[in-house]
Amino acid sequence: MGGEAFKALADPTRRRILELLRGGKLTAGEIATHFDMTKPSLSHHLNSLKAAGLVEARRDGQNIIYSLDTTVLQDLMSWFYTFTDRRDSNEHHVER
Repeated sequence: MGGEAFKALADPTRRRILELLRGGKLTAGEIATHFDMTKPSLSHHLNSLKAAGLVEARRDGQNIIYSLDTTVLQDLMSWFYTFTDRRDSNEHHVER
């Protein structure tokens, strides 16, 4: 798992886009209605999420449909829980 995913998740706008996509697939236009930003700015955020492997994009006629890449998100969650479990175990070990 590369650092691109963590870098992408560090931005609140990108986290909000992921929250929106939890509800299902959306076009770029549908995503844009939730933000007050230029199309190039939104495109930059979507491209960062795609580069990190957090979202998938597929063309449907004139639209690009975005969806979550659940595989990468599951990997991130697995890493996070493993990391926090190890940290918690180390803290308990130190307390003894």
